Amino acid sequence: MTDASAGGSGDHRDDSSPVVHELASECTLSDVEVGNRYHATVNGVVEYGVFVDVSANVSGLVHESNLNGESFSVGDDLVVVLEEVKENGDVSFGLAPSDDYETVPVEHEPDITTVSRLQIGREVTVEGEVVQIKQTGGPTIFHVGDETGIVAAAAFEEAGVRAYPEIEVGELVRISGSAEQHDGALQLEADDVTRLEGEAASETRGRLDETLVDRAEPESVEPLVEWEAFEKLRPGLEDVARLLRRTVLEGRPIRIRHHADGDGMCAAIPVQLALENFIRSVHADSEAALHHLKRLPSKAPFYEMEDVTRDLNFALEGRARHGQKLPFLLMLDNGSTEEDVPAYKNLAHYDMPIAVVDHHHPDPDAVEDLLDAHVNPYLHDEDYRITTGMMCVELARMIDPDVTDDLQHVPAVAGLSDRSKAEVMADFVELAGTAGYDREQLEDVGEALDYAAHWLRYSEGKTLVNDVLNVGSEDETRHEELVDFLAERAERDVNEQLDAVEPHVEHETLESDAHLYSVDLERFAHRFTYPAPGKTTGELHDRKVHEHGEPVITIGYGPDFAVLRSDGVRLDIPQMVTELNEEVVGGGVSGGGHLVVGSIKFVKGRREDVIDALVEKMGEADIDEELSTTVSIGE
Repeated sequence: MTDASAGGSGDHRDDSSPVVHELASECTLSDVEVGNRYHATVNGVVEYGVFVDVSANVSGLVHESNLNGESFSVGDDLVVVLEEVKENGDVSFGLAPSDDYETVPVEHEPDITTVSRLQIGREVTVEGEVVQIKQTGGPTIFHVGDETGIVAAAAFEEAGVRAYPEIEVGELVRISGSAEQHDGALQLEADDVTRLEGEAASETRGRLDETLVDRAEPESVEPLVEWEAFEKLRPGLEDVARLLRRTVLEGRPIRIRHHADGDGMCAAIPVQLALENFIRSVHADSEAALHHLKRLPSKAPFYEMEDVTRDLNFALEGRARHGQKLPFLLMLDNGSTEEDVPAYKNLAHYDMPIAVVDHHHPDPDAVEDLLDAHVNPYLHDEDYRITTGMMCVELARMIDPDVTDDLQHVPAVAGLSDRSKAEVMADFVELAGTAGYDREQLEDVGEALDYAAHWLRYSEGKTLVNDVLNVGSEDETRHEELVDFLAERAERDVNEQLDAVEPHVEHETLESDAHLYSVDLERFAHRFTYPAPGKTTGELHDRKVHEHGEPVITIGYGPDFAVLRSDGVRLDIPQMVTELNEEVVGGGVSGGGHLVVGSIKFVKGRREDVIDALVEKMGEADIDEELSTTVSIGE
């Protein structure tokens, strides 16, 4: 409310009759201005004057000294000028001429309370965007987001009937009601829900968009270790962090898909923890993360049609049952290859943004147009020694820096799990030492993660996995005992598997003088138990390298698959897969992975032809002492 003298400029229009304001019934003192004229109705007559109403919420006295000897009765209409609003809220009016004026209507402009300032028991008005509408058996629940957060507002028409059916997700609204506590969460009990239109909508949209851009900006964090190669990836990770933060602010759910191995879990769990914290900071409901964030493992290092079909069905059910937007899909430690394209094209029929953080050898020409963001070291002339877990620890810190202390050991676990030859691995192991881990303990954590992932299969296993990795875990002793138990079981099962496999391993020396070890895992390995064919091949390969040195190639194969490992031989498995698919007609060859670590699939009837052609290509590959790795990849 602005002070002005009676009859001031606020009460006239240039070259026109005086303005008399007609207040809407809901108008309050915030909508009036000293010096302006108002239509009023007498609501009481006393010896010292008359009381008048200028709206249902604004009343005051016209003192007898201002009545000019005129008399009035209850119900009379008159024109008054606002003279004073006292500190105690009393309002004084004077009498104004009641002819030769122009009437101007005044709508109520309520005091807007931001979501972050809501207090239980207060009558408030909130403006924002509807991000979700859920119809319950009782009220309709509108989730509304403003520049500070998201709150649920319950509006009741009748049990199970949609209130305000004209309001849709994405529209801007003004909700008036009381802030209450419902099931332990802050919730508005709505008295009125109004769609904002015209100038009011434009102003609100501009304000929200401007604030949203600022709040979505990733946090500035210093790298955990100095690594020049990694800095090439930082801008891309910042873009992904920006997308994820904005997604949370817009009230859209997030679905995380990650490869079900040690590196994949070291990637997904830190990001999940950071997003949960950020969701809690945005939503008035502290349990919102349970409904807005889902993490699921993928057995293959690419997005299988089985997985995308489940995800899409889940997303469409969430939209139908809970009024949610379709989720943002975050792919971690998978998602970069041509094998992902069918799944992505399936999602392209729906509004589901996709971001990928991966270190498998990519097919950028195939996937780039289908993704909203893609971070992969190969896109910056780097390689898989930069693991996805290393990248995602930094991504998590950009989303929420407060997770940093929980993640000191995770890059080392990721690197050791994926046998990274990064020049900074010693720095990561040293950093983990500040959190109380030595190298052997870090390796045990990685083995325990692999073991847990195998038995969890398609389940998230959140509490178990968080306890194993000791991220978001509340019991240090349980973490230590769990890792000891799982790592010991993993070692036992691996040794039993290798004892069964070793007598059946075939050896030959290739033209390049590389040693080739191969074994039929379908016939000579335990199936459907730990370790899986990929892990079995990797462990066998490690043993052969340890026994005989490099260069070594190991192939573990079954009826329609082969898992490949190499140390000291310059293979290009993705390129070999492309060539095999062209050369072995009817072989149905597909697959990929890293350059010297991967897996392929083919039709059962052409196995011999595919394996023979594969071995021939391996024999033609160059020996490279510097190019060596043994990364554990599942089947």
